[in-house]
Amino acid sequence: MGVRLNMHSTALIDAIAFAADKHRNQRRKDAEASPYINHPIALARVLAVEAGIDDIEVLIAAILHDTIEDTQTTREELVERFGEPIASIVAEVTDDKSLSKEQRKALQIEHAATLSPKAKLVKLADKICNLRDVRHFPPEGWGVGRKREYFAWAAMVVAGLRGTNPTLEGLFDAAHAGKPAE
Repeated sequence: MGVRLNMHSTALIDAIAFAADKHRNQRRKDAEASPYINHPIALARVLAVEAGIDDIEVLIAAILHDTIEDTQTTREELVERFGEPIASIVAEVTDDKSLSKEQRKALQIEHAATLSPKAKLVKLADKICNLRDVRHFPPEGWGVGRKREYFAWAAMVVAGLRGTNPTLEGLFDAAHAGKPAE
């Protein structure tokens, strides 16, 4: 006899299915054009498996963190399907795509310290996964200089998240230690 799913487990599985559907035609920018859904699943894994975080709202928000930003998903759709608390976390970590890339990057640095504690966890996991990907599966055409710039920018974002979770911060520091050499 196996372990029975509870309402939290089914909500998490529903979020994975929802995100997989929303991101179904998207690929990462690495040489293999990996399926995009691998990224949100990696965030949830970092949070749950590597950092021991079992807050279901945080885990679901991690799975959904790019749906508003990168798909046709609306905040209202997330509220209806997953509730206001989760939609709020996702909205907090969503970049405004109407702004330039430079503006979005500057705002991430500026707003990091003002995020809610749960949004900070998602943002930390996102930066950990992004550094790991830039190091091991970089976007095509990214030379050492571009990778180093990304690592430096990610560290500036995470500076505003410090004091949130020592385990995640240690995972970030370990990922950051893999910064490409000049």
